Amino acid sequence: MGDARESVRKVEREHEPGRPGCPVRRGADGTWEVRGYAAAREVLRATDTVQAGLGIETVEKLPARVRRPVLYQDGPGHREQRRQTARFFTPRRVDEHYRELMTRVAEEQTAALRAAGAAQLSDLSFTMAIEVVSDIIGLTHSRPGLKSRLERFFPEEFGQPGLTSLRGLYWLLRQNTNWLRIHLADVRPAIRAHRKQKRDDLISHLLAEGCSGAEILGECLTYAAAGMVTTREFICVAAWHLFDDPALLGRYRAAEEPERLDLLREILRLEPAVGRLARRATAPMRVGEESIGAGELLTVLVDEANADPDAVGRDPDLLRPGRLRDLGPGPAGLAFGDGAHRCPGAAVAVLEADVLLSRLFALDGLRMTGRPRVSFKDEIGGYEIRELTVTVPRPAK
Repeated sequence: MGDARESVRKVEREHEPGRPGCPVRRGADGTWEVRGYAAAREVLRATDTVQAGLGIETVEKLPARVRRPVLYQDGPGHREQRRQTARFFTPRRVDEHYRELMTRVAEEQTAALRAAGAAQLSDLSFTMAIEVVSDIIGLTHSRPGLKSRLERFFPEEFGQPGLTSLRGLYWLLRQNTNWLRIHLADVRPAIRAHRKQKRDDLISHLLAEGCSGAEILGECLTYAAAGMVTTREFICVAAWHLFDDPALLGRYRAAEEPERLDLLREILRLEPAVGRLARRATAPMRVGEESIGAGELLTVLVDEANADPDAVGRDPDLLRPGRLRDLGPGPAGLAFGDGAHRCPGAAVAVLEADVLLSRLFALDGLRMTGRPRVSFKDEIGGYEIRELTVTVPRPAK
């Protein structure tokens, strides 16, 4: 954060230090960096911006007739798609359609942990996220091995595509192969099943819209990245905080569900799974005291905005569930974004984290062994937490 104030963060992203009281500034590369909470909300809600980063430059090269995944859309078309799919994420839908599934998967994972005595939390949490998001999407007719196919598609080290180096060419060929694997083993079987019997899920919606198999594949992978990968990391970082803070863990164990959810959102405020959100101005605009020109790039530093004391109160780098300040989108601050591209599955992610963690921490003798390893996805400011091993005493034979 550029100062010496106390912090309990497990994930410290490296940013060039900003001047105190300077919510917007131009970085060394010419990009506008948005650090203040109010300025960040202004950018994310602005109608004179479009999505940037996240490989959007590649998507823009697709023929105009090809429907873009909703993440890469802007304007009226994007708003209409979000309106049509909002029913998959309403509080009632989450409670009635996904809670039972979450509970079953969480109990299966805890039973597997008890039987084995040890497990990687990243594996347990990824299984949970895959099962829930697959149900929302409609990827329910896959051949065995979806988890491993997704692990290959979202590797720890992405690399950069290209045709100018052997490394870039290898990356391009590898990812195209992974696309094909997921299409043949997961998306195509789901499409065939949904054409025979319509369901109330994303794939049925996309088929009704007239989407091609390639377009459905792109949308499925977008939801997988947004709903599976980030939730896995959030569950891991939340567990890490609970293991390291006995008072916080005691509070979590004793709380009813609403208080537990608020506690998890406070962890997410401090440790957003996506730390950077990029936008490009489509017209001249003002953000704070700065004038932004059309075509200029703005990067919202979510972790810094979420620790703006003007928005979240004193000691912004400490966990303090129940902060009373108005955080706009909710207690997690801007961790799920804001405006037209705010994550629609925010309620799903927090509930599935609680369903799994509440059952894990109810196990007698649950421990974390060693120290987790943290790596980063620089483009989105995202973290990956690995080697967080959880153990329980194995049942006596």
